[in-house]
Amino acid sequence: NITPDVETGIGAWSDRDFTVAMTEGVGPDGTHFFPAFPYTSFTRMTEEDLLDLKAYLFTLPPVSNATPPPDIPLHRGWRAGVAAWNFLYFSPGTFAPEPDSSEAWNRGNYLATALGHCAECHTPRDFLGGMRRDLAYAGTSAGPEGEAAPNITPNDDTGVGGWNSVDMVWFLQTGLKPDGDSASGTMMELIENGYQYMTEEDLAALALYLQSLAPIGSSP
Repeated sequence: NITPDVETGIGAWSDRDFTVAMTEGVGPDGTHFFPAFPYTSFTRMTEEDLLDLKAYLFTLPPVSNATPPPDIPLHRGWRAGVAAWNFLYFSPGTFAPEPDSSEAWNRGNYLATALGHCAECHTPRDFLGGMRRDLAYAGTSAGPEGEAAPNITPNDDTGVGGWNSVDMVWFLQTGLKPDGDSASGTMMELIENGYQYMTEEDLAALALYLQSLAPIGSSP
């Protein structure tokens, strides 16, 4: 519950409670969050953006709703094991722009890796749930909600190498692909609830960054 309800939500959280939860995956009571919550990407968010996000969430109506415990197998439900997982896979730290790259490219990098956390869904994972960095953005058959997530590297055969910047911006605004097909499932929800509201400048920056990735010939 991320409404500002004091008893069952985050209404009692301080600014530091919120930023630590978002960037380190640890709640105010010391509980480790499972990395299904992408603190591994949110760690790159700037403090200003984090506090702006908290300010927005605290304008929502508080809802009293106690969240049920995770329904996962016992051997995967040991929160103590998250600390070991973090040691293997988590690299905390705020986004740092690349000084030799353009402002637009850096903005797209930040949007993709921190706010949008695109790699979290579009990258295959190993048996411990860590992202395969060598196949970043190359798609996976085990995406969120059990859906396949496509290859979004600029590979001409298996990715989006045939898309130009206008194609990508239009897709993120409408869900329509250059071939006339459309997005579905979780991606369409993201477009309807998020990407369509982004500025065209930010969408163009995101497209610029994604088009700069190394093309990978992999398909889920």
